[in-house]
Amino acid sequence: MTSVRQASPTDVCKLNLCNLDPLTENYARKFYFDYLVRWPTMFIVAENLKGQIVAYVMGKVEEDPDYVKLLGADKYLPWHGHVTCLTVAPQYRQMGLAKTLTARLDQACEQENAWFMDLFVRVSNKTAINMYKGMGYSVYRRVIDYYSDDPTGNGTSEDAFDMRKSLSRDRSQKYIREDGENHSINPEDIYHP
Repeated sequence: MTSVRQASPTDVCKLNLCNLDPLTENYARKFYFDYLVRWPTMFIVAENLKGQIVAYVMGKVEEDPDYVKLLGADKYLPWHGHVTCLTVAPQYRQMGLAKTLTARLDQACEQENAWFMDLFVRVSNKTAINMYKGMGYSVYRRVIDYYSDDPTGNGTSEDAFDMRKSLSRDRSQKYIREDGENHSINPEDIYHP
C-alpha cells in the first residue's frame, strides 16, 4: 500500500529507489529543492509503508516572457503546466501510481489556470509513450537529438517527443495537433521555432 502526498524537503534524500532507473533523469539536490520552493504543490510523491519514496512527479507552470509576443502569436508559448519528471520504482510499476501522480499534477495546473500540460519523452520509451497517450496526451512534435546521453550504451543522442494534453482552459484544443509525429524541430527551436 502507498500513500500520495506533497513532497517535503526530507524526501529529496529518499528518491534512490526511483532514480536508479536508467531512463530517469537525475538532478543535483539544488534542482529538487528549487522545485519544492517554487512549485510545492507540483512536487508529489508516493510513499510505501516503510517510508520509502517509490514514485514521484515534479512539475511546474511557466510561459514565455512578454517580449516573445512581439515575434508573433505562433511563437509564443502561453501559461502551461510542464511535467519535469515522472518516475516509478520498478517493483511498483503497473499499479497505477504514474496515472495517480499525473492526475494530481494536472489538478494543480488546472488550479493555476494553465492552458495545457506538456512533457518530453524519449522516442524509444514506448511504454511511457503509450501510458501518456492513455492519459490523454498526444505527440505535438519530435525534437531531434534532445537527449544527449545514451542509456543504451550506443554512444548516440536520442530524439524526444514533445507531448501535450489540453486542460479545461483550452476548450478548442488550440495547443494540440493530431499529426505531431510529422513535425520535427531542433532543440534550440523548442520555444521559438
